[in-house]
Amino acid sequence: MDGLIGLVKQWSMDKGLHNADPHKQILKVVEEVGETAGALAKSDLINLQEEMGDVIVTLIVLSQQLDMELEDCLWIAYNKIANRNGEMKNGVFVKSEDL
Repeated sequence: MDGLIGLVKQWSMDKGLHNADPHKQILKVVEEVGETAGALAKSDLINLQEEMGDVIVTLIVLSQQLDMELEDCLWIAYNKIANRNGEMKNGVFVKSEDL
């Protein structure tokens, strides 16, 4: 995965995206998440994979613009959820503090 992330970062630098406005980049992230939701709603598994990949690409670029490492962000999130308790309600995991 590191090699692939490096390729995306290089692509971003080649296009000048790494220095672009992260406030605009987050809009790209949201756009791609919407396209992912659309592919899932249509059960379009081929486009779903592509759209999920696009979400990851936009997050890599955003983290690069903010001088962060995506892996660090993922570790922080994992450490937050690692010992989280809760239960499934109507197909959605609900944190115990929200029950």
